[in-house]
Amino acid sequence: MAPQKSKRKLRYLILGAVLAAAACAIGLAVSHKRALKGIPITTEPAAIRTITQVVTATGKIQPEKMVKISSEVYGEIVELPFRDGDRVTKGQLIVRIKPDLYQASVDQQTAAVASTRGASIDSAAKVEKARADLVQYEDLHRRKLVSDSDYVTYKTAYDVARADYISALANVQAAEGLLNQARDTLSKTVIYAPVDGVVSARFSEVGERVVAQSSFTGTEIMDVADLTNMEVQVDVNENDIPNVKAGDPVVLSIDAYPDRKFAGVVKEIASSSENTGATSSGTAGQANTTSSSNEVTNFMVKIRVTDRDVHLRPGMSATADIQTQTVTGVVSVPIQSVTVRAADGKNSEEVEQRQAAEAQGKPAAPGSVSARQQARLILGQLQRVVFVREGGKVRLQTVDTGIANDSYIEIKRGVKVGDEIVSGSYAAISRTLKNGSEVRVEAPKPPAAN
Repeated sequence: MAPQKSKRKLRYLILGAVLAAAACAIGLAVSHKRALKGIPITTEPAAIRTITQVVTATGKIQPEKMVKISSEVYGEIVELPFRDGDRVTKGQLIVRIKPDLYQASVDQQTAAVASTRGASIDSAAKVEKARADLVQYEDLHRRKLVSDSDYVTYKTAYDVARADYISALANVQAAEGLLNQARDTLSKTVIYAPVDGVVSARFSEVGERVVAQSSFTGTEIMDVADLTNMEVQVDVNENDIPNVKAGDPVVLSIDAYPDRKFAGVVKEIASSSENTGATSSGTAGQANTTSSSNEVTNFMVKIRVTDRDVHLRPGMSATADIQTQTVTGVVSVPIQSVTVRAADGKNSEEVEQRQAAEAQGKPAAPGSVSARQQARLILGQLQRVVFVREGGKVRLQTVDTGIANDSYIEIKRGVKVGDEIVSGSYAAISRTLKNGSEVRVEAPKPPAAN
């Protein structure tokens, strides 16, 4: 009997241990579930920062002063002394076109001028003779020694001689005008450098024939540029152009020099836009085909490069960060912390806007609002908000915002330094969180490795 009692006792001990382990597991699960209660978030305290608003645009480097050398006359190039990279001085001969045809035209017009001048001298002599005859017959006519018809004949001859002389003088002026035109055309067979600079591009060779038309630009032979003063020409979107002004400082990144930043300043802003984009037609088979245009409206901005210790070449690619405004010592929060909610705190409008954008494969930028939302913000139907963590819950707080950079946005009203602001996740801020939601703080995820 003793062995049976020992086995029964051992069996009870094992069963008790199993029940105790199960109870511990259940307790741990319940504790873990309680610990996981609440929406997971990350937070960051509001702090004093300096914020610089930046407009980023891309473009190409070009000389501030570049002259395209084109021919105003047609013919064969017989002299082209400079090549790419050669330095030229203003007034130096850079192109000569074969002048034979134009010299012949000058000779022809010179002869024409001489001929018309001779004709005018002959006409002047005839006028003098006709005038003398008329004076004589006027005297005889007064004394009734000649008939009226004879007097009229001599008066008419004088008038005709004067008209011929006036016509001869006009022919002289016309011939001299054609001669001046021929000389001007001959002078255009020689092209001189209009500015001091460098031949940045050469498109023709000696022996080639260039074309010129009176109404259009002739064949481009070369470009002469002043490479000591360079600029970056960038296209700025119409939504950003109101923030850009002449004199704004610029930080330039040039692809050819990846390890260096260049300084610049906004020099010039275009007054009219440049529209780019493709036009697509309506559905085929419709009676009246309609067309729609997806155009992007940009404005050209010219930025002077103030760093001149590096040789920059025309056509290099560059990215410009235009610093349009800077504020110092302001309260700021992460830019993704600010979202848009209806005045009653609901987020249906925000969800609809962002879901529509994501359905098109274009996630809405943090803190961005649609044009419709912007109008509703102005009317007070929507408001910008952040979530402030207070213990295990969050409070919906309306805010007035200022300028922003890539990471932080200025808060003018609604948040004070040290407030623990919800900074993630994006889904929690834009969709899940409501005023009074229970939350739990998680450590922010490390940035993904490149």
